[in-house]
Amino acid sequence: MKLLLKHCDILAAGGAGFRCLENAYLGVDGDTIDYIGTEKPRAAYDQEKDLSGRLLLPGLINCHGHSPMVLLRGVGSDLSLQEWLFGKIMPIEDKLTAEDIRLGNQLALLEMISTGTTSYSDMYFEPQTAVENALACGIKANISRPVQCFDKNESYAGNFRARESIQLFQDFHGAGDGRVRIDFSVHAEYTCFEHIVGPYSADCKALGGRMHIHLSETKKEHDECVEKYGKTPARWFYDLGTFDCPTAAAHCVFVTEEDMALMLEKGVSPIHNPTSNMKLGSGFAPIQRMLDLGLNVTLGTDGAASNNNLNMLEELHLAAVLHNGYHRDPTILKPAQLLAMATRHGAKLQGREDTGELAVGKKADIIALDLTRPHMVPNFDPMALTVYSAQGSDVVMTMVDGKILYENGEFLTLDADKILHEAGAAARRLHG
Repeated sequence: MKLLLKHCDILAAGGAGFRCLENAYLGVDGDTIDYIGTEKPRAAYDQEKDLSGRLLLPGLINCHGHSPMVLLRGVGSDLSLQEWLFGKIMPIEDKLTAEDIRLGNQLALLEMISTGTTSYSDMYFEPQTAVENALACGIKANISRPVQCFDKNESYAGNFRARESIQLFQDFHGAGDGRVRIDFSVHAEYTCFEHIVGPYSADCKALGGRMHIHLSETKKEHDECVEKYGKTPARWFYDLGTFDCPTAAAHCVFVTEEDMALMLEKGVSPIHNPTSNMKLGSGFAPIQRMLDLGLNVTLGTDGAASNNNLNMLEELHLAAVLHNGYHRDPTILKPAQLLAMATRHGAKLQGREDTGELAVGKKADIIALDLTRPHMVPNFDPMALTVYSAQGSDVVMTMVDGKILYENGEFLTLDADKILHEAGAAARRLHG
């Protein structure tokens, strides 16, 4: 079907940035954008949708999270990462069933889709549940089963997590006409050993996979790695061949100049998680330095237990203001840079070169913001308005591959009432 979105403002691709069109038109043919302009296209469309008072922008790409952890939202607040993770989170995670994880992922999908996320990268166990949910609801997802090892004597061949990860890749990579991609994942340096990470990274490279890791999230993690191995976590992964695969590195709060040089050499994409880093007191990632070096910096929410939401528009806002405040310089991060981090850069990290911007020939992954809300008036600068004013609740349409998943408060591919009821019951049982 051909669909014409008309009388809307559009943040369209413009060179390396964006161009703002007013009272414009965007045409969709099947799953692809086939027209953008301020004049009505001559071609006929099967359906026309009036989006007056709406701003269209590329769907947001959440590059790092643990979606089922919405069931742990609010657990262990006001603790350091190590206390939070090992003392509060993991004991509850040990009780999670595959059904709990399926419901948690569905609850997360409601939250992400309704706040403008069209594609997300996720790291969790029982990952086939996330694959099935993505295929059913229409979102795009890069799913990974994280590899960990807590026994130095465990062999690589005996590590069931690595086997599950590789099997997931072989079973589902490219499913749903490419909407679902399977990534490889090492949880972190401090939850694994070299004799596991080395061969697993080699398998990732041999199979043409992409890698998703946590990297230098806290000073404790960073310093203890140097103490154990005489090298930083980034150098540790580099030496083990992990960075020989396209790698997404979450957090990167304490990476050094040498670390960033290694990441640039290998094309590693850092993922900035401002809310999680602030809530856990981890610190301030050197985002401006990374951008200056030319690294492909992206954005993510992390899990809801350390955020406590999956709202990418909030991440945009926080990323914009916290670095200005930390550096005492209001010119550090421009709205266009931040929007690129949440869209175009995220698409590159996920290996999705056909999305991430509104341009003819790109996939129709589009969201619409309501410009008539009081806090969105007046609109002198759509990019600044999106970064500094917009709320997740301002999203009134979420489209993936030309299919509308959410519109004006209604979920079109998910049963919200059923999910909320069942996920709520699962959370009460887990916390009982």
